[in-house]
Amino acid sequence: MAAHRYDDHHRDVQGGGVRAAVFGASDGLVSNVLLIVGLAGADVSSGVVRAAGVAGLLAGAISMAAGEYVSVRAQNDLVARELEKERQALADDPEEETEELAQLYVERGMTIDQAREMAQLVMQNPEMALEVHAREELGIAPDALASPYVAAGWSFSAFAIGALVPLIPWFFSSASFVIWLSVAAGVAGAASIGATLALATGHSVWRGVSRHVGIAIAAATCIHFVGLALGAVVQL
Repeated sequence: MAAHRYDDHHRDVQGGGVRAAVFGASDGLVSNVLLIVGLAGADVSSGVVRAAGVAGLLAGAISMAAGEYVSVRAQNDLVARELEKERQALADDPEEETEELAQLYVERGMTIDQAREMAQLVMQNPEMALEVHAREELGIAPDALASPYVAAGWSFSAFAIGALVPLIPWFFSSASFVIWLSVAAGVAGAASIGATLALATGHSVWRGVSRHVGIAIAAATCIHFVGLALGAVVQL
């Protein structure tokens, strides 16, 4: 009988890539749909829509990647600072840290003797002690920190793909109905994101699709009327 691995049926959900990809794709899709629909509502030429759509894709993807890198790096620096403080505390006052750990085990149901024995065993290995204290006291998993480079890469790629979806019809047609093809592509993209998230999280696919599509349609409708108003003002 094969040995069971506690993590053999779990996925890594703490690396930051999944969150960055989902957020990037959704943001890229919705923001470029809004940009395209708003410009179309203002009755600008198809060339302007294409140029603005590409500019929005590049600017948004770069901005998202930079923001993701900075935020993840800042979070990791804060974690590193707290870990260093905990490492220093373990070195300066191991007895007090042992007692703190034992108290945490008592709160989880161990007897005082069991808790102290477990805490003393953990404290014999400095690296293990740091990891356990970080998890138990700070809620930090030192070996599961997100990579700022991975998060930035996922964010850039996902945003670019999402922003490209509603822009594709404008590369093949300049007809008046192309705006509806763009909206349809945006709705299909939103539905795909909603369905993917629902399947990944085990939630209702219908609910996930409805939520993402509803948000996209509501936002596009609002910005289209804003575009119509701006177009009317410009023509005055």
